[in-house]
Amino acid sequence: MHRNLIAILSLSLLAMGGCPIPGGEGGGGGGSPLAFLPFVLIFVLFYFLILRPQQKQSKKKEEMLKSLKRGDNVITAGGIYGRIMNISEDDIVSLEISKGVNIRIARSGIAGPEGPAKEESKEDKSKK
Repeated sequence: MHRNLIAILSLSLLAMGGCPIPGGEGGGGGGSPLAFLPFVLIFVLFYFLILRPQQKQSKKKEEMLKSLKRGDNVITAGGIYGRIMNISEDDIVSLEISKGVNIRIARSGIAGPEGPAKEESKEDKSKK
């Protein structure tokens, strides 16, 4: 939805930027400061709708990756659930995905902590 809004606003602002200003010079190369206003507005929209949320999201993920410790249950980017057994200095994480089955992945390959849906399913199974 944001992309459609940005596209519509940017096209309308670009169209307005090429139109002559009433009472101004017809369309000559006068270089009015108002001619740059649509570009400034597009950049501001782009920053607040795309760049800023993306920076916040990457900062949040970086903090999560730094806070990982042994014993945490995580999910990898590939969808594998496991428990962290060891984290080496060169950012290699050893995950136990089943008893006696360990895999090694890069720290950046961890998508996040194991979600609450997995924990709820364990509780539901124990109730039945």
